[in-house]
Amino acid sequence: MKKTIGMFAHVDSGKTTLAEQLLYLTNSIRQCGRVDHQSSFLDHHDIEKKRGITVFAEQATFSYNGHDYYLIDTPGHIDFSTEMERSIQIMDYAILVISAVEGIQGHTETIWNLLERYQIPIFIFINKIDREGTDLSTLLNEIEQKFKVDSIFIEASEQIKELSLEIIETVAQTDESLMSEYFEGNLERDYWIKALKVKIKQKKMIPVMAGSALKNIGIADFLWVLDELTETNYSIQDSFSGRVYKIRYDEKGERVTFLKLLSGSLSVKDTFIHQKTQCQEKINQIRVYQGSKYESVSYVEAGQLVGVTGLCDFRIFDGIGDLVERHSCEVLPALSVTVLYDSSINPLEMLSYFRRLEDEDPSLGVVWNEETKQIQIQIMGIIQLDVLKNLMKERYHKDISFGPCEVIYLETIADSVIGRGHYEPLKHYAEVHLLIEAADRGCGVQFQSNCHIEQLPINYQNLIKQQVLERKIVGILTGSRVTDIKVTLLTGAAHPKHTSGGDFYEATSRAIRQGLEKANSIILEPYYDFKIEVDLSLMGKVITDIQKSAGTFESPVTRNDQCIIKGRVPVATFMDYPIEFLSYTKGLGKISLRVRGYDVCHNQASIIELKQYNKEEDRSNPSASIFCSKGSGFIVPWDLADDYMHCD
Repeated sequence: MKKTIGMFAHVDSGKTTLAEQLLYLTNSIRQCGRVDHQSSFLDHHDIEKKRGITVFAEQATFSYNGHDYYLIDTPGHIDFSTEMERSIQIMDYAILVISAVEGIQGHTETIWNLLERYQIPIFIFINKIDREGTDLSTLLNEIEQKFKVDSIFIEASEQIKELSLEIIETVAQTDESLMSEYFEGNLERDYWIKALKVKIKQKKMIPVMAGSALKNIGIADFLWVLDELTETNYSIQDSFSGRVYKIRYDEKGERVTFLKLLSGSLSVKDTFIHQKTQCQEKINQIRVYQGSKYESVSYVEAGQLVGVTGLCDFRIFDGIGDLVERHSCEVLPALSVTVLYDSSINPLEMLSYFRRLEDEDPSLGVVWNEETKQIQIQIMGIIQLDVLKNLMKERYHKDISFGPCEVIYLETIADSVIGRGHYEPLKHYAEVHLLIEAADRGCGVQFQSNCHIEQLPINYQNLIKQQVLERKIVGILTGSRVTDIKVTLLTGAAHPKHTSGGDFYEATSRAIRQGLEKANSIILEPYYDFKIEVDLSLMGKVITDIQKSAGTFESPVTRNDQCIIKGRVPVATFMDYPIEFLSYTKGLGKISLRVRGYDVCHNQASIIELKQYNKEEDRSNPSASIFCSKGSGFIVPWDLADDYMHCD
C-alpha cells in the first residue's frame, strides 16, 4: 500500500523535527537531524538553514510494516502558504503538529481551512509535552471547540492494538448504527478498526496523540497508530492519470515536473498531449526523490510521487493523462513589489529568470511593463523577498533588490448586468451575450451556460468558458483583476463559413468589458485577521491604533494583567504595524496576522486617484464591438453597441 502523508504546522511547532524522527525510526536516514543545528535532512537549502524554517515542500520516502510512505514536509511560515497549498492537493492524509505550549496559532487555522477545502483526513500530534506550561486537557478542549470536530485522544498504541473499550465507545457515539452494534455486544476488533478508519477518512473523527519530537517521546506509538488507521486504494489496472503538484529546475537548469500518480502506471518514453496547447510531450526520465537526491527508474505505479523530465507545457495544478480537471490556488498573495537590479543587466534576461521562478511558483504573478521595462511580482510577505534574493544569486548569479511593498487591489461588481460583444472584421464573425452577476466574496470567477447547443455549438461554448475562466479580467476603476463574479452565457452566434476560434475570444472579452462599463464596480482590498496579546496597560493604545487603521475588533478578553484583542483590519494600513508594536511593547507583546480574504475597500476614492488608470487608453481591453458593413469593419462604442447586436 502506498500512502502520501503531509506534515503541517505553525512555524516553530516542531514539524520538521517530527519528520526527521519518523525517517530515522524507519531507517531512512542514519541520524536524526535538528533544525537548530542546521542538520535537518529535509531542510537542506541554505536559506532554510539560515532562517531555521521550512521554505520549500520537500519529500522523502520510507517503508513501514510493508507499506510505502511518501512524506512531504511543508512550510510552516505564512509567507510560504502557497507552497504548502500546492502540496496539499496530492495528499492522502495530513499530520497537523500543534505545540503543547503555544496551542492553536493563527497559521494553524489557515492550514486547517485548507485541509478542509481539499478534504484531507487529519491526524493531530501535540508536540513539546515535556515543556513547562503544558495543559493537555485544555488544549484538547480548544481543538474540539475551535475546529468543531470529534477528536479521539490516543495515549498509547496499546489502546489500538488491544482496542480498548474506551476507544470502541468513542467511535460508537458518532453513529446510530455503530451504537446499535455496540449495544448488541459486538466488540470484534476488525469491525471497529474498520469503522474508525472510515470515520477518519470521512473527517468525522480526528485522532490526537501527544509526545516530544525532540526527545523521541511517543513517536514510535504515533507511527504505529498512523500506519494502522490509514489506508489507500490506488488501481494499477486503470488507465494512467496524475496531478502536477510541483515544478523545479535542477542544478543543470533542467525542468523537473513532479507528479502524483492517481491511477495506472507510467514508463519512460510515454507520451501525453497537453489539453490546452495540444502539444505532444514525452517522458524522458523518471526520478524518485529522497530529499535533494533521487534515483532514476523506468517504471512507476499509482500512488507514487515522482519527478519527470520532458514535460514543458504542463503546469502546477494541471491534470495529466485521463485527469483533465485543473485545480486552483485558494491562498492568494496580497502584496506586490517592483524588482530592482543593475542597469547593466538586460531586462529581458532578468524577465526570463523570473518566468522560471513563476513556473515553480505561479502565485508570483510576474508582470512585465513594456513601457517602463519593470518587473512586478506578487508576494505573501517580506521573508519571501529574502528567499527570492537568495535564489536569484544562487541560480543566476544576479544581485537584486525590491521596491516598497504595495497592496494588491481587486475589483468586482455590486449588481447584475448583461454584457454583449460582437467581433466582425472582414471574414471573421462571433457574437456573445453574457449575464454578469455579483457573487459571494472569495469565490473568484464562476461560469455556466444557459445557451442551447442549437444556438451555439458546444465547441464555441467551451471557447467562451475558457476565455472567461483563464483570461485575466481587468476592471474599469483601477485596471485591477476582477473577481467574485458569476458569468452566464445567455446566447451567441457564429458564421458557418467565417468564424474561427479566436473570434470568440475577442467577442467574449468585449462582452465582459461592456458589462463592466454598465455595472456598479467596487474595489476590494485584502484584510488581516489579527490576534494581539498585550499588557493591560497598553490596551487603550492598541484599540486606538486599530481604529486609526480602519479596523474592527471584538470585545477584548482580559486575563490577569494581560488582554487579548481579535479583529479585522486592512492590510494596507496594518502591514508595517508589527514593527511598531514590537517596539513599544519592548518585544513582550504578541501579534499574529494572517491574510483572510478580500472585502470592500475602506478608501476607494483615494485608490482610484492613486492608480490613475485610464480605461480609454487600455487598448488590450476594449469595450467597443466591431461590426461589418459593405465589406469593411467599423467600431461601435460600448454604450451604443446593444442596438447593433444580431442576437435577440
